[in-house]
Amino acid sequence: MRLVSTLAALLLSVPAFADEFTPALEAYMNDEISDWANDPAIVAAIKAQNDAHAGLSQDQIEEMDQEWRANVGDPSTPLLAAVLNHPVSDDLRARVEASMGAMTEVFVMDEHGLNVAASDVTSDMWQGDEAKFQQTYGNGAGSVHISEVELDESTQRYQGQISVTIVDPNSGNAIGAITVGVDAESLL
Repeated sequence: MRLVSTLAALLLSVPAFADEFTPALEAYMNDEISDWANDPAIVAAIKAQNDAHAGLSQDQIEEMDQEWRANVGDPSTPLLAAVLNHPVSDDLRARVEASMGAMTEVFVMDEHGLNVAASDVTSDMWQGDEAKFQQTYGNGAGSVHISEVELDESTQRYQGQISVTIVDPNSGNAIGAITVGVDAESLL
């Protein structure tokens, strides 16, 4: 295992090899994620949070993010618990477990880029300032963002992230996004 980790780290340090992961991440998205990303429970959870967070100011969003960051070590705090104990979070954890190590994390974001549900604690609550949100939700229905493979702060594993816009099936409008972390070693 250590040899594989060292090999992954060496491969990731060379840009030409890092780009080799993109086709594998795209295939993983098509084969493993696209069937459930717009699950009705995920859509309903995002819509409910969008309604609850309608009218949030940027200052309020940043306050929530600061509170989240300050409490990352204590998932029982109300803000973190609301996300981690959401019923959809249970489904996301089950998907991560069923992936047998291929998925490292899954989290769902609302129209502001705030976490709705998550398989594990993320390093921050607000994803709205990151490419995973801006290049999915910000670009509308059908948008996908595939990150470079790098060491993830939350999971402490080399992973790529696949992010997809979540769409309201009734209106066809973007309502949020989902990000799935995929372990780089599982792609080798």
